[in-house]
Amino acid sequence: YYFPCQRWLAVEEDDGQIARELVPVDEAFVKKDTENDGQSPATLGLEQKAKSTTYTVKVKTGDKKNAGTDANVFIILYGSKDDTGIVSLKASKINKNKFERGKVDEFTVESVDIGDLKKIKIGHDNKGNSNGWFLEWVEIDAPSLGQCLKFPCGRWLDKSEDDGAIERIIFPAVLQTVEYIPFVPYEITVYTSDIFGAGTDADVFIVLYGSDGICTQQKSLCLNKREQRMFFERNSVNQFIVEV
Repeated sequence: YYFPCQRWLAVEEDDGQIARELVPVDEAFVKKDTENDGQSPATLGLEQKAKSTTYTVKVKTGDKKNAGTDANVFIILYGSKDDTGIVSLKASKINKNKFERGKVDEFTVESVDIGDLKKIKIGHDNKGNSNGWFLEWVEIDAPSLGQCLKFPCGRWLDKSEDDGAIERIIFPAVLQTVEYIPFVPYEITVYTSDIFGAGTDADVFIVLYGSDGICTQQKSLCLNKREQRMFFERNSVNQFIVEV
């Protein structure tokens, strides 16, 4: 079995995850000989994307006094087939200081197929100066499944508040479930010209249009400003996996 990764495990890089579930792929993606030189890292990414699910997890901290936390927060997603195991919510895509009072933080969680999402467990390790936490709600969006689920909480995860629990199992609110057309992963290859000044550090985005007039949402190709500086240099070829 071959489990290639070719991705960062770092809070400041990629999607900010420091643990990854890897799926086995055909050995052609791993063996580097003349026969298989055509297999690109992006094609590998497309292969792995087809075997896994990417979830966007939004977490709302309540707007109460001392509602924010400095503790290490984790989440477990439970599906009809399996669960994700403990996932540390380390790098918020929106806020540098995560889990602050009244704020919404966004994280990326990747997992092999766990089936239909049934419940979640969310909690923290009670470490840090300000460790108690008031959790308003969690929203989990799975574009490849075409489903967005809301998990209302509205309770403290604090040893000195409520029932003293610092982790909770939460079920989705059925009436707040949103279903839409599932997203599809595409491999996008961009060729930047070799003329003077051809490169850019701008936020490059893409929109795909179908034959029936339906188009995708606008999707940025870079995840952060560091990638914007790194990609789209003069005379370069950059490949991306984009779910739209």
